[in-house]
Amino acid sequence: MSRAEQPSRRTVLAVAVAAAVAGSAGPAAAAGSAADAAPDDTAARLVDNHAWTTYSDWRSGTAKGTRVVAGSRPGVVMGAPAGTTEYTDPHTGTTATWEYATWTSPVHELAVPSTEVIASWNARTPAGTWIQIELQGTYSDDTATPWYVMGRWAAGDSDIKRTSVDDQTDDKSTIWTDTFAIDDPSTGLRLASYRLRLTLYRKPGTKTTPTVWRLGAMGSDVPDRFTVPASAPGLAHELIVPRYSQEIHAGQYPEYDNGGEAWCSPTSSQMIIEYWGGRLAGEQLAWVDPSYTDPQVCHAARYTYDYQYAGCGNWPFNAAYAATFKDLQGVVTRLGSLTDLETLIAAGIPAITSQSFLKEELTGAGYGTSGHLMTVIGFTVEGDVIANDPASPGDTAVRRVYKRREWENIWLRTKRYNASGKVVSGTGGVCYLYFPARPTARQRKALAAVGVR
Repeated sequence: MSRAEQPSRRTVLAVAVAAAVAGSAGPAAAAGSAADAAPDDTAARLVDNHAWTTYSDWRSGTAKGTRVVAGSRPGVVMGAPAGTTEYTDPHTGTTATWEYATWTSPVHELAVPSTEVIASWNARTPAGTWIQIELQGTYSDDTATPWYVMGRWAAGDSDIKRTSVDDQTDDKSTIWTDTFAIDDPSTGLRLASYRLRLTLYRKPGTKTTPTVWRLGAMGSDVPDRFTVPASAPGLAHELIVPRYSQEIHAGQYPEYDNGGEAWCSPTSSQMIIEYWGGRLAGEQLAWVDPSYTDPQVCHAARYTYDYQYAGCGNWPFNAAYAATFKDLQGVVTRLGSLTDLETLIAAGIPAITSQSFLKEELTGAGYGTSGHLMTVIGFTVEGDVIANDPASPGDTAVRRVYKRREWENIWLRTKRYNASGKVVSGTGGVCYLYFPARPTARQRKALAAVGVR
């Protein structure tokens, strides 16, 4: 996403926020809200992150033409197709026939009746294949949602153009690119449960198949707050993570969200992928102009690009891209505090965080943003945040230290005032976590502590 202070497609989620606070307290009153009064001991209860990953998980679903494969990384593949269907790609106009098969998860009862849900998946899609992920839920009033498309995805871009799907609503909830959102949380309506449907596609007559290793979703009851309580500094540690600037790619490949100025998400993804040892072969980068520095960032932008959103900031698409690298997993979740990040850093797991802020709200940033991704790699002795911020003039300037209290608030709040004084949304602790397919015991413990398995 661009680091400019401009409208983001996620600002639409602020409509309900604005309605909830219309006629109520302004910034001064909000600063004295209950959220400031005491540590947030409810944070752990505000997120339900569930995934199907094991052999028994996959066996628990309903298969129509899919089968479960065992091994060190169990998953779902196509067996005998359930049928054929035509798909007209809205971004190319091309109509093609595909064999398909489906896997539908059991119903997952949300431990946290939720106002937002974001799906994640990890898959391999060889040439001639792609996948679709859908969500269908039950509201707290016992009515059902329609089947919502959460993404049509392929690792490549030669068969279909990976895409989110706009204009999905039932007047109770809406899909905003990658996020299911209750239209008016102030009514008390929540999503109580959901199931996911996975459809695998391949060219007719072939034996090629997608393989899906991980499928899940993060539900959360997004708290209504301008400020969050301060956490006490804990860990002082820094991970050695590659540093890449999005700014040096400004103007490159404008067909992917106007070039590098808007590439904070894929740039951050590439840093963490390489931290875990992920590398791109020369032939994978052969399409990039050889005069460009850090061609792998251009590659990440191309292969995270959402053709409907017209940007590289689709959260699940970035996690899915990371999982195309050998032995990596990727999820989108919400964390509750900087203590959660310290837990992950202590286990060697950096995190990509999403935040929005005015220039004056984050000392040393030098910019304001309606949506920006950066990578948290550690903490100073004082507890300040060490971040690889891709919105830097060059690779050597990427490492930044931001004041703990400022950074914590802009990341975890769910409401803020923009430069015009209008109430808009904050991301409320959203982050991407990339980690090994076979984590160490210490890594598993840290991930479990923040609600991810």
